[in-house]
This record gives sequence, structure tokens and C-alpha cells, in this order.
Amino acid sequence: MSLGEGARLSDRQRLAWLQLLRSENVGPVTFRQLVNHCGSAEAALQMLPELAARGGATRRIVIASLADAERELEQAARLGARFVAVGEPEYPPLMRRMDQPPPLLAMKGDLSVALRPTVALVGARNASLTGMKMARRLAAELGSTGFSVASGLARGIDAAVHQGSLESGTIAALAGGLDRPYPPENLALFDEIAERGTVLSEMPFGWAPRARDFPRRNRLVAGVAFGLVVVEAAKRSGSLISARLAGEMGRLVFAVPGSPLDPRAGGTNALLKDGAILVTEAEDIVSQIIPLLEKPLSKSEKLEEPPTITAAPPPDDRDRDRVTQTLGPSPVLIDDIIRHTGLHPSQVLTVLLELDLAGRLERHSGSAVSLLPGDM
Repeated sequence: MSLGEGARLSDRQRLAWLQLLRSENVGPVTFRQLVNHCGSAEAALQMLPELAARGGATRRIVIASLADAERELEQAARLGARFVAVGEPEYPPLMRRMDQPPPLLAMKGDLSVALRPTVALVGARNASLTGMKMARRLAAELGSTGFSVASGLARGIDAAVHQGSLESGTIAALAGGLDRPYPPENLALFDEIAERGTVLSEMPFGWAPRARDFPRRNRLVAGVAFGLVVVEAAKRSGSLISARLAGEMGRLVFAVPGSPLDPRAGGTNALLKDGAILVTEAEDIVSQIIPLLEKPLSKSEKLEEPPTITAAPPPDDRDRDRVTQTLGPSPVLIDDIIRHTGLHPSQVLTVLLELDLAGRLERHSGSAVSLLPGDM
């Protein structure tokens, strides 16, 4: 699915990509496999009903209309934003190395900011004055050394991070559409970032963020950066989700220590116990990341094409039964399914794609899958 280096989608392709991505049960993994399986987004749109039916869908899959996709592109243009495809020159380079990079990002502002080496800083919404001062200072110092600084536009630490790096270059990832920034008290800050930095989202225009959307936002914050710094966080905190996601991506995880008596430091202190890199000044971060900038991408870090799912005869009903019988409510590695069934990897991937489009499959980190509750 990956575009060649420096290549761009045509207007027609971008419209088809957006239409496919906005269709029911199509996420980043499913999108990538569909384009790989069908040859193009346009061909995938034609095959969606048939693939979903093979997966056991009980009703016709909802496919985003061409008019809806055109309308969203027009909304982006009116807002001064654009949709950037994975592989295009403006796509954040480290985000391409995520396990499941968003096929399209809505982006606005100075997009060159997202192309520079980036550090993410996150933390508590109910932050202390000391925590916000520390976040602002770290962000400013990182910016002065040439780094872009990313965060999630939340109140508290995130807002302080953006304020501290506004002059040098800051990136804000959103949980909703670019036209629905959240929270309301950060609207003025959002406008400033959209003028001088970069704002980005993988969600549709008009999408109001829900609680379940913030982990996706956190994934973008972690994915755009070489390392993620947690400034303040309680033991149960969305910032710890960001830290876990960063660790799973192979990014460096940093934490600022805090008083054991302050519950807002419980999460950061726990991260330090688990091996996070201690931070008291920006140099602690810079010294760890500079060597990474000098290291060329290894083969495992480059964007790899997924295994082709057209390399063997298509699965029959017996093959589908064998794959489905290996699934349950607990996540199972796809490699284990392949070994257990003895089927060709392309056949297993095709069956999982069909189940996904039928709304019966849940995907987990680490290439694991499970059946959705109620589908047993």
C-alpha cells in the first residue's frame, strides 16, 4: 500500500482513500490489507459488501458515499487543512514507523514542524503550578535545541507544553476532528498552533471527541516522537497509556520525578521504578535522543509492506471455520493462528479481514485478534 518515496496521491486516489477509510469497520489495519488485497482503494470499495458477507455480516456494510468524501475534502479546504497520505512527503516520518500508521492524516499549519525531530511531553490535566512550570521550561529548552514538541492539547500539562514551544514549533494531536478542538478553554491556543505549528487528527471533520477517542489521540502523540516525557501523572492516568504506547512502539520513555506525597506524581514515580529515564532538565532528554538521530533506519524500522493476501488460493468455507474456531474473547496472536490451522498466511489474513469487515473481530496491539463479545 505504501507510496513510493516522494510520491503523491492523485485527487481521485485521495478521494477514494478517504471514502474507504470512512466506511464501516475499516480501520488502519483493515484499510492497508484491503488495498493490498484488492490493488487499490477504488477496487476495495467495490468488494466491501462481498468480503463482509463472507465474514458473516448479518446486514449490508455501510460504505461512505462519494458525496460525503467530497464534502469532507471541501471542509478541510475551507479550514485551510489538507489530508496527507502515509508515504507522502509531508507525512510525519516517525509516524510511518508505527505498527498501524493512519492511512490519512488531516493536518493544518506549518507542516514542516512535523517533519523535524520531535519529542512528546504529556501529563496531568489537574497539574500543579510546579508541574506546569516544569513542562513549559522543558518544552522551551527542547525547542531551542531544534526539536519540535508534541502534546495532546489537554488542559494542564499539555497546554503548558504547547505554550512553551509555540515559538520554536509545536504539534497538537486531536481526539476529534480538526474543526472540533477540545477542550473549549484551549480554543485560542489551538488557533495559535494552527497558525505557527501543526495540528493533526485521524478523525473525521465534525467528529466530537468521546472518551474512547483519547487513547487514539495518545497514540498519535507517542507515534510522532522519538521519545515521550511524562511530567506529572497519577497512577491511573491517560498519560500512562501514552507511555505504554510509546514503549510498545520502541520509543524512549522519560519521567519527571515528584514528591511521594503528591498523588499527581504517583504515575511518574511508578514509571521510573519500571525503568523510565529520569528527567530533571532538557539535557537528560537531548542526550538520549541525539544518538538516535545519527542512526540510519534499520530494516525493521522501515515501513514494510504487509504479507500479500493474494499469494495462495482464496479460503473456502472449511478454511473459514478452522480460523474462526481458533478465536475467542481472549486475544490470540495471528502467527499462532497460522501455525495452529496450518493454512497459508494469506488465507488466514483474508479470513480475518472478512471477519473484521463483518464487525465480528477486535484487533489488539502486537498483531493479536479476538472475537467481539456476543459473537461466540
